[in-house]
Amino acid sequence: VPGTLTRFISKLRSLNGSHVNLSEYRGKTVLIVNYLGKKCGYGFVVLGFPCNQFGKQEPGENHEILPTLQYVRPGNGFVPNFELFEIGDVNGLYEQGLFTFLKNSCPPVGDSFGNPTNRLFWEPLKVNDIKWNFEKFLVGPDGKPVMRWYPRVNVSEVRADILRFLRKLIATTGYS
Repeated sequence: VPGTLTRFISKLRSLNGSHVNLSEYRGKTVLIVNYLGKKCGYGFVVLGFPCNQFGKQEPGENHEILPTLQYVRPGNGFVPNFELFEIGDVNGLYEQGLFTFLKNSCPPVGDSFGNPTNRLFWEPLKVNDIKWNFEKFLVGPDGKPVMRWYPRVNVSEVRADILRFLRKLIATTGYS
C-alpha cells in the first residue's frame, strides 16, 4: 500500500541476514530509530537501524554489532531483545528506501546540521536529512508516519508524545 510501511515488505534485512516482512508489524505502533530499539509491549515496537554516517560511530561489520553491544557499549552483558537491522545509510545516494519514505512523510526536525566538517559522511546535505543518530519516527498501526523527533529531544518528551498518541488512538478507534 503506497504511503505505508507495507510497501517495504521483504526489502529489509535483519542483523542476522534474514529478510524482514514489515507486514508483521501491521496493526502495531512502531518507533523507528536510526540506531537501537526494543520491544515494548501493548502493540508498540521499537526497531533499530544502525548507521555509520554520523561521526563514523558504527564502524564495524554487521557480525560485530551484537558483541559490541554486549561487551563495549553499553556493555555489562547487554543483549538486545528487539529486531535490529543491518547497518545501512539513512541519508544520501545509498539511503535505504524506508528512510526516504519516512523523511518524505514527516517535516524536517531542523534546518541546520551544526558544524558538519568531518562528522557527516554523505553528500549533498538536504534539510530533510536525518541530523544524527537517534532521530526517531513514529509510525501508526496503519503504517503511516505520524511524528518525527530531533535526535537530542529528551526521551521523556518522546515518551509523553507516544503515550498521548496511543491514548488518542485507543479513544478514537478502540485499538489496544
